[in-house]
Amino acid sequence: MAEPQGDIQLMPWEAQTLKIEDKGDEEVNDCPIEEVRLTVPITDDPTEPVMTFRTWVLGVSTCVILSFVNQFFGYRSNQLSISSVSAQIVTLPIGRFMAATLPEKQIKVPLTKWSFSMNPGPFNLKEHVLITMFANAGAGGVYAVGILTIVKAFYKRSLHPGAGYLLVQTTQLLGYGWAGLFRKYLVDSPYMWWPSNLVQVSLFRTLHENEKRSKGGVTRLQFFLIVFVSSFAYYLVPGYLFQSISYISIVCYIWKSSITAQQIGSGVRGLGLGSFGLDWGTVAGFLGSPLATPGFAIINILVGFVLIVYVMLPIAYYTNAYDAKKFPIISSHTFDSTGQSYNITRILNQKTFSIDLAEYEGYSKIYLSVFFSFTYGISFATLTAAVSHVVLFHGKTIWQMWSKTRAASGDQFGDVHTRLMKKNYKIVPQWWFHLTLVLVVALSIFACEGFNNQLQLTWWGVLLCCAIALFFTLPIGIITATTNQQPGLNVITEMIIGYMTPGKPLANVVFKTYGYISMTQALTFLSDFKLGHYMKVPPRSMFLVQLVGTLIASTVYFATAWWLLTTVDYICDTALLPEGSPWTCPGDDVFYNASIIWGVVGPLRMFGKLGVYPEMNWFFLAGLLAPVPVWFLSRKFPNQKWIKLIHMPILIGATGNMPPTRAVNYVMWGAVGVFFNIYIYRRYKQWWAKHTYILSAALDAGVAFMAILLFFAVQSKDIIGVGWWGLDQDDHCPLASCPTAPGVKIEGCPTIQG
Repeated sequence: MAEPQGDIQLMPWEAQTLKIEDKGDEEVNDCPIEEVRLTVPITDDPTEPVMTFRTWVLGVSTCVILSFVNQFFGYRSNQLSISSVSAQIVTLPIGRFMAATLPEKQIKVPLTKWSFSMNPGPFNLKEHVLITMFANAGAGGVYAVGILTIVKAFYKRSLHPGAGYLLVQTTQLLGYGWAGLFRKYLVDSPYMWWPSNLVQVSLFRTLHENEKRSKGGVTRLQFFLIVFVSSFAYYLVPGYLFQSISYISIVCYIWKSSITAQQIGSGVRGLGLGSFGLDWGTVAGFLGSPLATPGFAIINILVGFVLIVYVMLPIAYYTNAYDAKKFPIISSHTFDSTGQSYNITRILNQKTFSIDLAEYEGYSKIYLSVFFSFTYGISFATLTAAVSHVVLFHGKTIWQMWSKTRAASGDQFGDVHTRLMKKNYKIVPQWWFHLTLVLVVALSIFACEGFNNQLQLTWWGVLLCCAIALFFTLPIGIITATTNQQPGLNVITEMIIGYMTPGKPLANVVFKTYGYISMTQALTFLSDFKLGHYMKVPPRSMFLVQLVGTLIASTVYFATAWWLLTTVDYICDTALLPEGSPWTCPGDDVFYNASIIWGVVGPLRMFGKLGVYPEMNWFFLAGLLAPVPVWFLSRKFPNQKWIKLIHMPILIGATGNMPPTRAVNYVMWGAVGVFFNIYIYRRYKQWWAKHTYILSAALDAGVAFMAILLFFAVQSKDIIGVGWWGLDQDDHCPLASCPTAPGVKIEGCPTIQG
């Protein structure tokens, strides 16, 4: 490791300002973002073959395999998710083997003038990037499959396969249409740097570039292999032999019979004070790698986490706000007024698939854990804060870029990477995006209005959710491209359609999926475009690979889900499944509960005047106003650069992933992030520049490969090893989810006497 630097300098994001100046003919020879300068090369060879036989064979194969495996195991108790990093590593030796063995002879395509070679030369980096984009499409998941699952497995209703297939395809493709509208701002702009892409860039360079080993040191590839092997070997412990090491809650081992102590100390079901985990999956499993997140964003998230989990939540719970003590302190489930799980079948009319108001009035309002109710309020605030923040801090810049674009002088805003791309490659014509948008919107309306309106959503509902997603793509895109954090639209879309069409659960989840996932897909498309931008891949090739990859992945995800939902008896129904059956669908429970809250009961009876939580609506106003003081202070004290680092959308939305993310995940994620992206960055910048992103990729890859090996070698065969307490993937805090109100009787919990 390098010696500490004498002067502690500002981090690059501390010095960063989103300022665009007209420099006339002067060319800036590099990107203004220091992390990008330290990671991304400024060279390009436009003669390298890209859309080769190898690209198509390896790309389509990895896309199909990852889509099938991730969906197949997504329904099982012991879930397995294979990331694109695994495919990225595996396809390199295969690609080089194909380059060494396949014939170079040109093959003519019958009845055309086209020809191709199975082996156009050495396997190159650009081919590898496109293969990884195919793999990304397969590894990313298909949100709309959750709709098929809750309809057929939870609500136990029929659905036309044509409606289901069109729903899956159109929700994945819709965002591509308007992604083209924002390329100029979210890809070409050097200030939109997409931090997570730098991990991929580092790994690609490590795998492809020749590097001379310094005396007494290691090359980046050697460092990657050392960390990869270590991570692979170590994950045998938390992944199989000693799973409890993933979540260690010290307080629960000391106070084994205290509900309050376990609520405070549990890292899985409580506040997580004193909890930690010795597992990379605990660090990066839910929140992504902290090594790919800028230091200022990590600090904002940690501050938000502390304020919400350690200040707001204890005050609300222990003062019994909203009868909080009747329910677990943190839970995503729904409850009735007595503290028992809500019986949805009592209030659902099976014939009309809508709420039975008479039964609802005679049963109970829906209650949530106090944390889950505040999670919804916080999500309201996060969205309005995102819009307010972008308008205040970036509005002038966006307007400048828009004006320059219309004046056809957008090159003023480019850097060396943008200039190289425009010099060497043809851009994607705008009409490609427009045509995609028109076709997919038309198919979306047909999917909803056709098939006897099984999806319950009307044509105007499709257009409305498109408008919502289009409106939020730019502000949320700016936040994602600069902080590596992405607020979601799932809650706001559920609320809007819940007010407009109350009592229709399927219309609610379909509207949410079109609005939320189309924006997410647009940002995924733009993120991949930025990766190709850094790696100098032709834009038209990127567009084609993403489009084809999405079509293939969506088809495989749909086919796999439909096959399992129609052939596995009692899939997802834990009450009727045979003992030991793995088909428990653990990931679909939150989606199902959300359909109850927003679709069956509706926001009017949850967050409106007829509900328990109308005060949550004030969060909309709070979020809108929250960035204003920060903006004012940054203008009044321009020399205090740290003020601009207070990012209210990220701070407010810090706990947006809880649940399913747990407190211990935030604790470990924050500790690792602060150590590497603040301490190591400041003190050992050379080491950080060379190794940090490679370290992240190697840790991810080691865990992924050992997880795959464990699953197929032992876990799929129900070989669990010698039974002992350390095999439980739990923090051994069973009382943390117990209520503390007198008289509430829950199985496994002591009853508090009044």
